[in-house]
Amino acid sequence: MKNVIWLVIGVAAGFVVAHEVNKTQQGKAFFTELDTKAREFGEAMSEGYRQREAELHAALDDDAAGTAPVTGAP
Repeated sequence: MKNVIWLVIGVAAGFVVAHEVNKTQQGKAFFTELDTKAREFGEAMSEGYRQREAELHAALDDDAAGTAPVTGAP
């Protein structure tokens, strides 16, 4: 329980510090740049996921079209 209290205190302190930093011009620039980079990272991850998913679907379609299902041991 003690660890949870320290976690909550740390999160609250982080929010307070971030709010104070965001009041300055440099802080706003920092958070704007951070937001841009986070969005670019998220978009890159999504694009990579979609590409890999398409590759896997293509491989499954090729496999299904080219081979008969395995029905047992020889």
